[in-house]
Amino acid sequence: MSIEIKDIIKPENLVYKKSSLITDTPMHYCPGCSHGVANKLVAEVIEEMGIQSDVIGITPVGCAVLLYNYIDIDWQEAAHGRAPALATAIKRLRPDKFVFTYQGDGDLAAIGTAETIHSCNRGENIVIIFINNGIYGMTGGQMAPTTLEGMPTATCPFGRDPERDGNPLKMTEIVATLPGTCYVTRQAVHTAAAVRKTKKAIIKAFENQKQNKGTSFIEIVSTCNSGWKMTPVKANKWMEENMFPFYPLGDLKDE
Repeated sequence: MSIEIKDIIKPENLVYKKSSLITDTPMHYCPGCSHGVANKLVAEVIEEMGIQSDVIGITPVGCAVLLYNYIDIDWQEAAHGRAPALATAIKRLRPDKFVFTYQGDGDLAAIGTAETIHSCNRGENIVIIFINNGIYGMTGGQMAPTTLEGMPTATCPFGRDPERDGNPLKMTEIVATLPGTCYVTRQAVHTAAAVRKTKKAIIKAFENQKQNKGTSFIEIVSTCNSGWKMTPVKANKWMEENMFPFYPLGDLKDE
């Protein structure tokens, strides 16, 4: 006797389904990349809050820019590092809209440092989602501002040397000190429990924007197993053992 999937998966047994906002475009991320999970969470939150027609996302350059292929909402692409500035303009012109940026560490913490800090300092009523994998993922695995001390990359193959390269930049700690930020948190998506916490953080950030509280800043510590030259499983373990001690998870500011 043959059994079809439809006979096994019945509506009353369905506990999870793909968000209707996620398009059928095949994802371009490397297998094991944290971006895919983060993308899924953004889509789920927007759908569950019922704000699909009232949200505008801004993506810059790098792996983060691919997001506009995958979620069916209004998008605006920004020049490298300029997403917070563009989000500021859009939110001020359309205060009725939910506005968020989705940026990698090479974008937000390097060429976009000024835009990030000044937008947060002004308390622009936007959400910033910051993917930190400690490397320039799309362009070949070069050292980023967030690269850990001793961490090898394409441009520091023997590891980051603070005397030569400077120290890793903790952007989340920096923006937490600014008066314009209302919610600053650091999360991850490597386990089911971490995914749930990150989703709650994204929901909270959008709720803060609804209440005009100022800037909400969510860092998601992530893996780049291709750039790190590791399997997905080893990359997650390496992140837990090396990234989390320097970039500890949890809320840094909640007003």
